[in-house]
Amino acid sequence: MDTLLPQAYLIGLVLLLGVAAVLVGRQIWRVRRDEVTLSRLERGGDGSGGSDDAASLYQLASVQLRKRLYGQAADNLKLALKQAQAGQDPAEALALIENALGFALAAQNNYKAAIRHYRSALEAKPDYPVALNNLAYALEKQINLEEARQTYLRVLELDSGNRTARKRLQRLERTLGTPAAPASGAN
Repeated sequence: MDTLLPQAYLIGLVLLLGVAAVLVGRQIWRVRRDEVTLSRLERGGDGSGGSDDAASLYQLASVQLRKRLYGQAADNLKLALKQAQAGQDPAEALALIENALGFALAAQNNYKAAIRHYRSALEAKPDYPVALNNLAYALEKQINLEEARQTYLRVLELDSGNRTARKRLQRLERTLGTPAAPASGAN
C-alpha cells in the first residue's frame, strides 16, 4: 500500500510529460512547416525570387496570416486579387482571396475596407458562410448592430449548425435586447 501512491504519482507524471512532449512536438512541426513554406514561396517555386500566380500569392498570404504578418499578407492578397481578376479565375477563387484580404484588413482594425472586401467575396459566392461571419463581425465593430444581426441570421439559414454565428448572435441579441433567434439544428 505504501508503494502504490509513489508509483501512481510517477506514472501520472510520466503520462503528463508524454502528452506535453507530443503537444510541443506538434507545435514545433507546424511552425517549422510554415517557415519552410514561407521561405519556399517567398523565393518562388522556380527560384526566380517571387511568386507569380494568384494561387501562389494566396498560399503565401495564408502562411503570413497564420504567422500574424497582416500587412504583408494584405499586400500579397491585393496582388493575388489583381492577378486572379486579370486571369479570369473562378468565382470561388475570387471569394477566397477577397475574404482573406478582408480578414487581413480587419486584423489591422481597418473594418471599413474589410467590409468592402467581404461584400465582394459574397458577390462572387453568395452562400459563403465564412465571409458572412466575418462580415457580421466587422459590422459589429463598426457599430452597425442590426445589420450584423441580420447577417448572422443569414449564416444560420445557410448553416444551422454554425456555432460561431449562433454564439455571436446570442451575444448581439443580449446587447440589442431583441428576442433570441429560433434554435434550429444542433448546438
